[in-house]
Amino acid sequence: MTPLVTMIVPGRDIAAYAPAAIASLQAQTESRWRAVLIDDGSADDTRTIFAAAADADPRFMLLRHQEARGLGGARNAGLELVDTPYLGFLDADDELAPDAIARWLAALTESGSDFVAGAYVRSRRIDGEYRPGQVQPWVAAATSPRRLGTTLAEHPDASANIVAWSKLSRTEFWDDLRFPEGVAYEDQIVAQLMYTRAAAFDVIPEVVVSWRVRADGTSITQGKDTLPVLRDYLAALRGGIEVLGRAGHPAAVLARLNLILAMDVPPLQRIAQAHPDPAYRAELDAFLAGLRALPEFADTAPDPALADALAW
Repeated sequence: MTPLVTMIVPGRDIAAYAPAAIASLQAQTESRWRAVLIDDGSADDTRTIFAAAADADPRFMLLRHQEARGLGGARNAGLELVDTPYLGFLDADDELAPDAIARWLAALTESGSDFVAGAYVRSRRIDGEYRPGQVQPWVAAATSPRRLGTTLAEHPDASANIVAWSKLSRTEFWDDLRFPEGVAYEDQIVAQLMYTRAAAFDVIPEVVVSWRVRADGTSITQGKDTLPVLRDYLAALRGGIEVLGRAGHPAAVLARLNLILAMDVPPLQRIAQAHPDPAYRAELDAFLAGLRALPEFADTAPDPALADALAW
């Protein structure tokens, strides 16, 4: 059976979670896929798990980096191996919904759009096991209701869906698009480039991915109290807004500003208040000053209730 979709699956030191990610691919109701499993310089058993999957199922292939290149570099390496009409991403500590690929393909087949973005949920460990939560308000605003063949001008709230692994794209759309390397939060700027470059895109309200919030706090997104991660985080937020602004989408800029002020900034301010390094507060203050200088800032009205969603 000729595959239609290549899934790029990078991971580093995720042996505890990789079997679930692999199983979620094998459980897909749409079987016309292949997957590139990329061990990005792991020191644990990730490579062994990936190799076992590739030995047992010809739809998997293994790519190993002796030295870690980071998520951006790993995904870029996977992109070079894509030879199918469609491509998507799955981080190897997350899980696809069983009908994710089928739903993505159905939308793109009907619409002819450049890519489709679906909803996602967080998965947290409760009573010893990871359980998916609910679709959060900003995700719902980005993906619901179902819209086929839309644009950012028509649907500026789509810009809230900034993760690579919520989307399936036509492969040619990525001909001149790659992830930045050597930084964290590498998908945020790329997501905004996708929205601004697409002739049309689709959004669907169905959950396609469970995003694991690791109980041990080892993921990059759980390290915002460190100065290097903060700098990458703020650079990604700033860069995404700049992409939207340069492309002439003020409504999307305003949507991003409202979400950042409601959800991203308050937790960072709490960290800054107790942080021992004054440089942390200085970085955050400079970022906020940049936001205030934007012409769209005067129209912001962030919803404080969105911050409550961070609890789940």
